[in-house]
Amino acid sequence: MTEFNTRLIHGEAINDNSTGAIYTPVYTSTTFAFPTADSSPRWDYTRSGNPTRDYLEKQVAALEGGEAAFAFASGLAAIHGVFSLFAPGDHVIVGDTVYGGTWRLLNSYFATHGLTITAVDTRDLDAIAAAITPQTKAIYFETFTNPLLHVTSVKKVAALAKKHHLLTIVDNTFLTPYLQQPLALGADIVLHSATKYLNGHSDVLAGIVVAKTPALAQRVYFAQNALGGVLSPRDADLVRRGIETLSVRMDREQANAQFLAEFFNDSDAADTVFYPGLPGTDDYQIAQAETNGAGAVFAVYLNQAYDAETFVNHLQLFKLAVSLGSVSSLAELPYLMTHAELPVADRLATGITPQLVRFAIGLEDQKDLLADIQQALAAAKQ
Repeated sequence: MTEFNTRLIHGEAINDNSTGAIYTPVYTSTTFAFPTADSSPRWDYTRSGNPTRDYLEKQVAALEGGEAAFAFASGLAAIHGVFSLFAPGDHVIVGDTVYGGTWRLLNSYFATHGLTITAVDTRDLDAIAAAITPQTKAIYFETFTNPLLHVTSVKKVAALAKKHHLLTIVDNTFLTPYLQQPLALGADIVLHSATKYLNGHSDVLAGIVVAKTPALAQRVYFAQNALGGVLSPRDADLVRRGIETLSVRMDREQANAQFLAEFFNDSDAADTVFYPGLPGTDDYQIAQAETNGAGAVFAVYLNQAYDAETFVNHLQLFKLAVSLGSVSSLAELPYLMTHAELPVADRLATGITPQLVRFAIGLEDQKDLLADIQQALAAAKQ
């Protein structure tokens, strides 16, 4: 079984029991019996390994083409695990618009423990090269940035990183292995907030790290086991269940996003639409070359003739909420919501204005989504 859609349903068998159950059961036991005192059983303590979690980890590793995967209790716990690979005095280059929680973790925690960070636009290879120092160990970025959907070439960054003997670490949350496999493009480590598309139903917090080589896998496993932020068996099973429908969900969500992005692109209600599925930009060209689709998130600058806050407040089918990747469509104002903790000058400098609206598109009917947007625009017209 080598095709992607088949592997979404049929992962590697754990062979944990003889009941004939077609799914690995949810093993809630925290400890496992030793056959004898001097034996080395496959599972001994759930923090170190659990059959339910093992199934999920092996499945995601296979989908990403990695050596091994490790499931954490949240996306940030996964990021914490990866950055714990570095030592005081090490230097890491990161994308200048990474997730706000990542930025907080790096600058309010790891920076106080001796890790130095330089933020650059990772689309600019010259800027990355200029930031490399003898202490640099890795380049970390999101393929599609949030909320402006700028696209970084994994191939080009990975090639530059290898030239300087650096790790390439990619957050693949927006695309999932269905739309991109960064390891095949040269990356060394892939991260997911599995809370989003892998689970797909906004009812689980989870993070996953996939390592390309046995040596990296050993180091990530040490961090997972030592830090202890592992995914619970029940949540691992929910993520496993969500993965089964990943491709059919993303196909529908992506089609809906393309339809709505094209509506805004043709409408005088939007000054700019940020979506890598729209031709005419460098982001579109990179997405065409390195991904299997543009995903289901897009953003727009509403024209000044429309009040953006009034617009989102009048949406009815769209939920006014942060996050993404659910079957339900969401909308938010980054200026007032996800990025509100940034100083105003920093928000504006990165393009996060009061008129920016970000959409995360779900599975609803296109006609209903469009009708909701149109009635909210009518209410927001000034």
